[in-house]
Amino acid sequence: MQLRQLFLSHIGQTSPAPLAIHMVKAQGIYQYDSEGKAYIDMISGFSVSNIGHSHPKVVQAVKDQAEKYMHLIVYGEYIETPQVEYAKLLIDHLPESLNSVYFTNSGTEATEGAMKLAKRATGRSKIYSFKNAYHGSSQGALSVMGGEYWKNAFRPLLPETYTFNYNEQEIIDAIDEQTACVIMEPVQAEGGVLKPIPEWIQAVRKKCTETGTILIFDEIQAGFGRTGSLWAFEQYNVVPDILMLGKALGGGMPLGAFIADKKLMDLLTYNPVLGHITTFGGHPVSCAAGKASFEIILEEKLVEKVAEKEAILNEYLVHPKIKSIRTAGLWGALEFASNEEAQKVVETSIAHGVLSDFFLFAPERVHVGPPLTITNEELIDACKKIVVAIEEALI
Repeated sequence: MQLRQLFLSHIGQTSPAPLAIHMVKAQGIYQYDSEGKAYIDMISGFSVSNIGHSHPKVVQAVKDQAEKYMHLIVYGEYIETPQVEYAKLLIDHLPESLNSVYFTNSGTEATEGAMKLAKRATGRSKIYSFKNAYHGSSQGALSVMGGEYWKNAFRPLLPETYTFNYNEQEIIDAIDEQTACVIMEPVQAEGGVLKPIPEWIQAVRKKCTETGTILIFDEIQAGFGRTGSLWAFEQYNVVPDILMLGKALGGGMPLGAFIADKKLMDLLTYNPVLGHITTFGGHPVSCAAGKASFEIILEEKLVEKVAEKEAILNEYLVHPKIKSIRTAGLWGALEFASNEEAQKVVETSIAHGVLSDFFLFAPERVHVGPPLTITNEELIDACKKIVVAIEEALI
């Protein structure tokens, strides 16, 4: 049987029409299929590959660690150098109150851990989240997803979970002494790169503080420089009680984390012991890769170059069929008249060697978010290719 047929027959499918491109190599900003065609990766694996693919320093870090040891026993028992060193590097670049890291397998598991910690800390059960928010697909994370279409087939889910409109007053009025936590993205990802109104997100922080409600920020897609600052929340003069990370955290390897003050995190240590546990979370090879990737972001000052590249997106992604463009750093959402138009643009862009996609809760918008390592010249070239694809697909 051909590999394509084996893929369709034996790999669990997430959609009725997968792209089914047989990729055989990825290097820098490019992916290569089995016929040798190169594709510019304009979505970075949904912000996983912020430093591009197969960076030699990350590859070497993986090799070095794999030669020493891989899995030992369940996370949290042995002192493992990659975990400790990466945790220290992270907290060195976070506010003082975010000083204890719990590594997980993925961003979804970070969501689960963060919600458990909030309930443990407050003794409350009401969880507030937002429409058009995505925090993962496990049953707990699905409970705080902001779209009924995705949830209804799997009910019943967690009780006492409520969704609110982003950037509106109703959430601030609703937060009270019975609210365990508010979980939110400082920039909504799958809602189509939607930024918060600064005064609004600051008011959410204030109301949480007043009521003893835990504020959880999901920077699983927004973190590690994607929005033009190392962490998106830095742009709004707010600090969460718990920060969730994933995707770029692992430098291409599977890794997630939730981060809090140690006094808060220690609540998972007692009553019961093993309040949250994971077999593979904080895998030493993943932590070694993630640390190497984060060091590259810092050493190459990639975050400082984002604003200039954001300007390129706004300058070169211009076409009469683009109704609007929303950007947050090197992250953009191109709005078209319908999801059908957006789908045609995505398909035609791929034919022109540019990988893009649409957003879960904004299917009329096309997602652009290349690796932070893309050069200005490469970015201009990619934008021009997308514009050509728009012309071909829609005119």
